[in-house]
Amino acid sequence: MSLNVANCHRCGKVYVKNNYGMCGSCIKDIDQQYEKCLKYLREYRSCSINELSEATGVTIGQITKFIREGRISIKGNPNMFYDCEVCGTSIREHTMCEPCRSRLAKETNQLQEDEMRRKIQDVLDSKASYNIRDRLKDRH
Repeated sequence: MSLNVANCHRCGKVYVKNNYGMCGSCIKDIDQQYEKCLKYLREYRSCSINELSEATGVTIGQITKFIREGRISIKGNPNMFYDCEVCGTSIREHTMCEPCRSRLAKETNQLQEDEMRRKIQDVLDSKASYNIRDRLKDRH
């Protein structure tokens, strides 16, 4: 029998499991942070993510999470940028900047090509060893 409880990944308290992975008080706290951010952004559309964080007391990481979840839209906020998860460059969409995405795609393609070459080589090697064995059998 398994219990339907877990520890909140944010504060560590035991709570009844839910889709958020957090206890009720942490969910409430995050919702309050979200409301603070929205209220501030309505008044100061030209603020940066650092200014928003300083004014509301919400961490830049949490604000970035709100943006990535789609809870906060930065389309109407021209100075709102967040960091690429790979290199830290300022971006306005996705989780990685274009150069990092391109590099990742290139590396993925290269890995796939390498895997295909390895499979072809394995097939060729198995055929070559088969032919050598056949030749050795014929000699005896």
